Amino acid sequence: MIAGHHIAGAPIYEGAVEQSVDPADQTEVGTYHLGSRNLVDHAAQVARRAFIELNWSANPRLRAQALSEIADQLEAAKESIADLVVQENGKLRSEAMGETMGAISETRYYAGLARNIRGTMQEVLPGQMSLFHREAAGVAGIIVPWNAPVTLLMRSLAPALAAGCTCVIKPATQTPLVHAKLMECITGAPSLPSGVVNSVNENGIEVGQAIVASPLIDVISFTGSSRTGQAVMAGASTTLKRVGLELGGKAPALIFQDADIDKAVTELTYGSLNMAGQICVAAARFLVHSSIAKRFEERMIAAYRAVRVGRGSDPASTMGSLIDLSSQQRLLRLIEQAGDEGRMILQGGWDGTGAFLTPTLFGIEDVTSSLVQEELFGPIVSLETFEDEAEAIHKANATPYGLAASVFTQDGARALRISRAMRSGTVWVNSHLRLFAEAETGGYGQSGLGRLHGPEGMHDFLETKHIYLEPGQV
Repeated sequence: MIAGHHIAGAPIYEGAVEQSVDPADQTEVGTYHLGSRNLVDHAAQVARRAFIELNWSANPRLRAQALSEIADQLEAAKESIADLVVQENGKLRSEAMGETMGAISETRYYAGLARNIRGTMQEVLPGQMSLFHREAAGVAGIIVPWNAPVTLLMRSLAPALAAGCTCVIKPATQTPLVHAKLMECITGAPSLPSGVVNSVNENGIEVGQAIVASPLIDVISFTGSSRTGQAVMAGASTTLKRVGLELGGKAPALIFQDADIDKAVTELTYGSLNMAGQICVAAARFLVHSSIAKRFEERMIAAYRAVRVGRGSDPASTMGSLIDLSSQQRLLRLIEQAGDEGRMILQGGWDGTGAFLTPTLFGIEDVTSSLVQEELFGPIVSLETFEDEAEAIHKANATPYGLAASVFTQDGARALRISRAMRSGTVWVNSHLRLFAEAETGGYGQSGLGRLHGPEGMHDFLETKHIYLEPGQV
């Protein structure tokens, strides 16, 4: 299989060719064409022309129909999409299918919202009318990460299309074949006009930089690391683009002395190791009341030791591979650092082939350590203790991130107090990692700007226009 670019409704096979490999065994899955600044310029011109010349932005029923058809196309291809995700990304087949179904749900959700974008009207003085119209912001540039290439594409693309934008997409270099399959589904929707959705494969950082800098693109929706998000924001400033950033996280899970330990261990094993920990809302810090710390630690050791790391296509595997060998080597160095700076509770590693890594759990009390302050993005979790609610909140809020968190307690009042006090865009109570189309997600601090999912997910793609009418004109 070879992945090209998609511009004006047709694939374009242009540019040098690179291999896409399976991280589990480094074998070739297929090839893809590298993009260029010229291709971005072409795609942006096509998207701008489609926005201006077509009735796409003024026809919510057409947009709803097209989104429904895209969802149908994705559902018809869900098995092959999930298979490609396993091959290119390395995650479990169940995770790949869950991601695909989540993308379908997201697309159907915004198909419904497309017909419910409403403005307002106000009479300022007798006969003086102000109309406030909600309309599409223009051309949207969508930059997609590798860790959830199906859901995280549709999480931005669906609200952009529902709002009436046209789009230029940059997929991740690690998952170009997945993206090519998605573009086949998207452009296969009969009601989607040619040129509304366009895509250019990356080439180093050339394509992403070109999208961010293009004067023909009005909005950027970026999901990725906080460091890259800063670069996106700086690059977009020259053309004063609107920027939506869903960035890194360092999600703390607070386990109080009255918590249901069985439930906490089950939820946090899943919450920390889903996608091999390569997800920005993964439980990355276990903050445990000192009175139950030893018992919780013993239970987590047993849970982590029971994890079977292996190929995503193997039904016996309970955690898949990392995205690539360089990530594996980076994480192995972090495990060494954790052994030097903290107390190694369970040391992960891998002595076989492929980009695999078993879970690591280490104890640390120094919240200023880079191991606590920085996103590690893998199956490495710190265990910290606290004595009371004040210390728990202080430690939970001690990093520059604020994307997600969880609290485990059987005291409802405490759960609400802690949730309110934590500087996180999402707080799960007695659970972790619950994401769905209806509920907005986004972060505080270095975890980003704006929200995705839910009605607010369309806000970055909409403008409010004020139309004033003098008395007697209506």
